[in-house]
Amino acid sequence: MPRSSNQKLKLLYLMKILQEKTDEHHAITVPELITELARYDISAERKSIYDDLEALKLFGLDIVSARGRTTGYYLASKDFELPELKLLVDSVQSSKFITHKKSMELIKKIESLCSVWEGQSLQRQVYVAGRVKTMNESIYYNVDKIHTGIVDNKKISFKYFEYSVTKEKVFRHGGVRYVASPYALTWDDENYYMIAYDSSAGQIKHYRVDKMTDIAMTEEGRDGSEHFQNLDIAVYSKKLFSMFSGEEETVRIEFENRLIGVVIDRFGRDVSAVPSDEAHFVVSVSVAVSPQFLAWVAGFGSEAKILSPESVVEKLTVLLRAALRQYGNPAAAATKQGA
Repeated sequence: MPRSSNQKLKLLYLMKILQEKTDEHHAITVPELITELARYDISAERKSIYDDLEALKLFGLDIVSARGRTTGYYLASKDFELPELKLLVDSVQSSKFITHKKSMELIKKIESLCSVWEGQSLQRQVYVAGRVKTMNESIYYNVDKIHTGIVDNKKISFKYFEYSVTKEKVFRHGGVRYVASPYALTWDDENYYMIAYDSSAGQIKHYRVDKMTDIAMTEEGRDGSEHFQNLDIAVYSKKLFSMFSGEEETVRIEFENRLIGVVIDRFGRDVSAVPSDEAHFVVSVSVAVSPQFLAWVAGFGSEAKILSPESVVEKLTVLLRAALRQYGNPAAAATKQGA
C-alpha cells in the first residue's frame, strides 16, 4: 500500500494529538494514538509509536506514562497551566475595550493552548454576553499602528471622535486630522490610551485608542522626547482620574481610617498616610485637579475632606453648590417635608 504524503509529518501530528487530546486526567493509549494518526491518513505500528514517543521526550516534551488496566500517555507540562489560561480568559472577557466578537475569537485561541478537556473547563467560565464592550472593532489595528509609530520613531496622524446621543460618531475639530508623536500605551479604568506629545500645543496629551480612527504613519520624526526621558507612565496615569486632565497640584486630604484601603488602591502602597487623630489620617498627593478628581473626593461625603490648597477647596465648593442647584433648594424642601 503506498505511503501517505503525511507520513513524513508523523512526529508532528503525534505531538499535536498529545497537546490537544491529553492532560493529567486524560491519558491516551497506543492503540488510540494509532487511531488518531489514521485520521490524518498516517499509518503506524505499536513499536514505531514507542520509538516516536521516546524521540519526542528527547526533544523536550514532558510525556508521562500512566499505568492502570492499560498504559496511557499524556503531556504533563505545557506552555500554560490551566489556572494561567483561566486568568487570561477572565482578562479578555472583562476588558471593556475588546469587542464581543473579538473576545470570543481570543478566548477560542486561548482554548487551543490546552487540551480539549481543559478547553471545556474554560468554556464554563465564559460570560461575555451582556457585558459593556466597545463598539469599535478597529482598536486592535490601532494598537498595532501606534506601536509601529513608537518603534519607527515617527509621528502619526488620525481622526478623533465622540459619540452623539444618537450613538453616531462626531469627529472633533470638524474631522481635521490630529498629528501627534506617540510614546506609550496605557490601560486605565478599563480603557486603552495613547500617551503622546502634541507639538502644536507643546505638551503631553492622551487619547482613547478606541476613539481614534484612520491612523496613518507620517514621514516626520517624533518630537518631545525630552519630556518623556524622566516620565514614569504609571505615575502619570495615577495623577489623572479617569484620564481627565487638569492643573497639577499637591493636595492634602483627610480621610476616615476605614478608607485607607481605598486610598492605597488609588495612590499605591507608597502613599504617606499620617494620622491626624484617632479616627482620621491625612495624605498629600500630586493629582490633576479635574471635575472627576473632585467628584471622587465628594463621593465619600463626610468621610473625606480636602484641607489644602485653598484654591482646590474652592473648586470643590463650587462643584457641590452647582450640584445642589440641580435639585433645587434642599433646605426649603426639608422644611416643606417637616410641615
